[in-house]
Amino acid sequence: MSEQTTQGTAGVPTASEAPPPAGSPDAQPTGIRRVLSGSVGRNLGLVVALLLLVIVGAVTAPDTFLSVSNTLTILRQASILGVVAVGMTLVITAGGIDLSVGSVLGLASVVATIAAVQDLADQLHWSVMILMALLVGVVAGLINGIVIAYGKVVAFMATLAMLIAARGLAEVLAERRTLQVHDRDFIEFLNLDIIGVDILIWIFVVVAVVGWVVLNRTTFGRRTVAIGGNREAARLAGINVKRHTMWLYAISGLCAGIAAVMYLGRTTAGTSTHGTLLELDAIAAVVVGGTLLVGGRGTITGTVFGVLIFTTLTNVFVQNNLNSSIQAVVKGVIIVVAVLLQQRFAKPTGRAGT
Repeated sequence: MSEQTTQGTAGVPTASEAPPPAGSPDAQPTGIRRVLSGSVGRNLGLVVALLLLVIVGAVTAPDTFLSVSNTLTILRQASILGVVAVGMTLVITAGGIDLSVGSVLGLASVVATIAAVQDLADQLHWSVMILMALLVGVVAGLINGIVIAYGKVVAFMATLAMLIAARGLAEVLAERRTLQVHDRDFIEFLNLDIIGVDILIWIFVVVAVVGWVVLNRTTFGRRTVAIGGNREAARLAGINVKRHTMWLYAISGLCAGIAAVMYLGRTTAGTSTHGTLLELDAIAAVVVGGTLLVGGRGTITGTVFGVLIFTTLTNVFVQNNLNSSIQAVVKGVIIVVAVLLQQRFAKPTGRAGT
């Protein structure tokens, strides 16, 4: 939206419209300040925070923290959260929220491992289990999107309802039991190492790259940012806001389905407890990464750093046998600080970050 200005009778801007002095806080940033105030500066801050955590870990646990095996452990733990957080980034960029991803993940893992699906996988191919998990995620996401976009239900309440319903349905289908995966080929595939790196990490990399391309290099991404910046202006500009919103939640559900498959490979079991509170960690990583909670600006790169920061923090606490309750307090402080910094410095710019 362009700002309109008024002029004096001589066509000269009035005193209230005159450009601010060069040294004033309202002056346009130049040079380094302009760079640091943009996505580069935000990502640089995240890199510094991550490096500080790495230094703390290296100093407090020098024998184990910097080992290759521990690094791969951190990345493996970050992969599932990271996949969910990529979908969450798109939703939050558009000004929405999805509280149901953890429960949808649990439901998808249960549906993929019930006896009927595993029998079908035995007759056809183990990829049937993957397809069922992805289908459950997409359908749950579409239901969220339809209720929010066309039913005009607030996203918080719609996804909260899905959180409760999906978890309950998963408990009913699993009969509150843990369902074991029987297909060894399925398990072996999801435990492959490609050039020494776990396939779960590669899945995270692929999802993050695709998410970055979608948000920063496609019309879909530009429309997502526009909807988050000003929903009504986006509608007047010809964007089908309702349909776009529906597909955003479908993508978030798809990411939850992918994460469910990753859980199955990691635990070799489906259960209704998979993904408990994962939605809160995903939202926290997205916000810490620099995506605005009010919408209008999103950054996949920042989200990846946010995920790594929280995962590395958890690993540092585990390596030093520190109380998990203290870890929760530290995470809470990080989230509050990130939100306060957003309110103080960040303004929606109508552009996606990097």
